[in-house]
Amino acid sequence: MESNFVDYVKICCRSGKGGRGSMHMHRAKYVPNGGPDGGDGGRGGHVYLRGNHNYWTLLHLRYERHVFAGHGGNGGQSRSTGADGEDRYIDVPCGTVVYNAETGEYVCDVTEDGQVVMLLKGGRGGLGNWNFRTATNQAPRYAQPGEPMREMTVILELKLLADVGLVGFPNAGKSTLLSAVSSARPKIAGYPFTTMEPSLGIVPYRGGQSFVMADIPGIIEGASEGRGLGLRFLRHIERNSLLLFMVPGDTDDIRKEYEILLREVGTFNPELLDKQRVLAITKSDLLDDELQQLLSADLPQDVPAVFISAVAGKGITELKDILWTALNSESNKLKSITQQDTLVHRNKDLSWLTQELADEGEDEEIEVLDDDDIEDIEELDDFEYEDV
Repeated sequence: MESNFVDYVKICCRSGKGGRGSMHMHRAKYVPNGGPDGGDGGRGGHVYLRGNHNYWTLLHLRYERHVFAGHGGNGGQSRSTGADGEDRYIDVPCGTVVYNAETGEYVCDVTEDGQVVMLLKGGRGGLGNWNFRTATNQAPRYAQPGEPMREMTVILELKLLADVGLVGFPNAGKSTLLSAVSSARPKIAGYPFTTMEPSLGIVPYRGGQSFVMADIPGIIEGASEGRGLGLRFLRHIERNSLLLFMVPGDTDDIRKEYEILLREVGTFNPELLDKQRVLAITKSDLLDDELQQLLSADLPQDVPAVFISAVAGKGITELKDILWTALNSESNKLKSITQQDTLVHRNKDLSWLTQELADEGEDEEIEVLDDDDIEDIEELDDFEYEDV
């Protein structure tokens, strides 16, 4: 049976060509020397990409392999401008990346709902002969042709946008966890590779808060080299803010399995190793407290770890707290960086400037402007203290 999840399509796109300008001379019995009155041609239609949160796959584009915009109309008499060509909009789910199919070059990225990106620009319409009249050439008998259309074959590749991405081997309990913490209903069975396509779920949290979790099909050793299904879906975790590694508690060596997963992720894209990580030991309802303590001593120390059981509901609240804290710490870190003010303006603390000048001048006497002196500076608004 054909899967409804499509994350890769190739489309041939073509913008419209511009209409040609008109070469027309005005004729009327009451106007003996009417002169040129040819109008301009209309522009060709553009091809746009538009983010649409109502789509979560590229299935609707699977059989629409050609997207052509309309051509511009030709100019007419009496300086009539031709009609513009019809624009074409390609609605794509948020998280779609576009590449040139012939060169492999990155073209654009659509990440927000309602975001519009011009993929191909339509050709400009040609000028009519009315634009070329001069004192020495009062009856020009030529006009411009319209600009030609543009064509490009593009690859649309979907990378799911989620806050938390689940990473683990087949039958690690990823789908079970997603169904336990959200309203998503992924297929759950006891055989490997039950999950054949990614699933998204909204996880509720305290105070009406929530975050998005993505269930990625299981990864096997060698997935980064093309084995199994992992290579096809590994790209989906590139858009996740946090990676939740899941290892079953009945595994012979939890640390070794975690390191294999980490190596596969890093081999696919080394930048993924910079993302925040959390380790969840699943199926912990099979472990007693003494065995959990023994296993805890051998867990990786550089990543938060929690024992959970989605079936028994064990550790789920603690896991949510850890994920929520990690997600907020990352967003707060970015917020603090972007809000740093590198300029010191009126009525700001100048202690840092005193120390900086003292370090440069060493034993020289340093005189720092106080508030009264600053008021006397006429062009204070253009004064930057970092340039002192």
